[in-house]
Amino acid sequence: MSEKERAPDLIVVGGGVIGLAVAWRAREQGMSVTVLERGELGRGTSHVAAGMLAPVAEAEFGEAGRRVLALGLRSAEMWPEFAGQLTDLTGLEVGLRRTGTLLVARDDDEARELDRQIAFRESLGLRSERLRPSEARALEPAIAPTIRLALRAPDDHSVDPRAVLSALRRACELSGVELREHTPVAGVETDERGTRVTGVMLGGPDGSAGALRRAGAVLIAAGPWVQEIAGLPRHARVPVRPVKGQILRLRDPAGPGLLGGVVRFEGGYLVPRGDGRYVLGATVQERGFNLAPEVGGVYELLRDAHEVVPGVSELEIEELSVGLRPGTPDNAPAIGRGALDGLSWATGHHRNGILLAPVTAALAMATLAGEEQLTPGGEEGLLEACDPLRFAPAPVASGA
Repeated sequence: MSEKERAPDLIVVGGGVIGLAVAWRAREQGMSVTVLERGELGRGTSHVAAGMLAPVAEAEFGEAGRRVLALGLRSAEMWPEFAGQLTDLTGLEVGLRRTGTLLVARDDDEARELDRQIAFRESLGLRSERLRPSEARALEPAIAPTIRLALRAPDDHSVDPRAVLSALRRACELSGVELREHTPVAGVETDERGTRVTGVMLGGPDGSAGALRRAGAVLIAAGPWVQEIAGLPRHARVPVRPVKGQILRLRDPAGPGLLGGVVRFEGGYLVPRGDGRYVLGATVQERGFNLAPEVGGVYELLRDAHEVVPGVSELEIEELSVGLRPGTPDNAPAIGRGALDGLSWATGHHRNGILLAPVTAALAMATLAGEEQLTPGGEEGLLEACDPLRFAPAPVASGA
């Protein structure tokens, strides 16, 4: 069989939650799909994520924030069906918990800012509730009596990212996706004119280094490592930087019950898993590709969490993890068709990779099928909101 005949319809570069979700959906649509992952599938950014599905709690001011909110709200709507389909196919639960999110203010300054956040969400028509301290403590008795104010986002939920990754991997295997671990991509291959991507060049120390894998289309979902992929002209690249995050996984020896839902505070959050385990995160640091844990960041997380939920001090530390979020210049994702034919992007999700997995997969499929207007649920403008071409350099005026 010739290499051309072996070429898959789609190569997905990156095997995190985004890459696996796209690969699964593409295979469902009848495409032959190969996933190339530089390390182990699902062991990068997605592995250390907290798993909050919290578009309301995460809502931010500014144009980019509104674009991310629109994507997040749609994806949150898609998550129950997405989770159900994964479980039906694989038999694996993904830990979907519909418990809402509670944002708390610890002092008067934070209370004034939280009031501003409440007004902002009301102006957007988002469902949220302003709670007095007594009302917040009625919902979560473990919260410190010193808090000044709270906001409840009842429609924000959470999943267990590691369970999601296990289910997505199994779904890909059952569907016939070719999964290749420890297969870094060194660059993309283009045609003679340099206008169409025709495949990828493999890297790494093994015998596959330098080998060409051809494909009908290439989708890059390599998170912060996209900058390591060569072969793209400047106007066709998406600028993605690593944003370091440190996160702790805690366990209550007494079992579940300390918290029922997600609690967020200035500088961090606590996410209950439902089995007596909690995720405490996360720092946001511009440190390049530095994955070393730092005492200062961990200390601040534990100190701030103790001020909000004193019972945290009685929990055991199971794991300290460090991950690299993929951030774009405006911290909104890049999803859709690239500047070259045959090239698509699904990267730059920053803190929202788990939340945006379902909508990203759907938008990627619409792009690959050439049906940009057939976005999930019939909404128009979602692809425009995350257009990778927004980062292309402006053309130089003639005679300049």
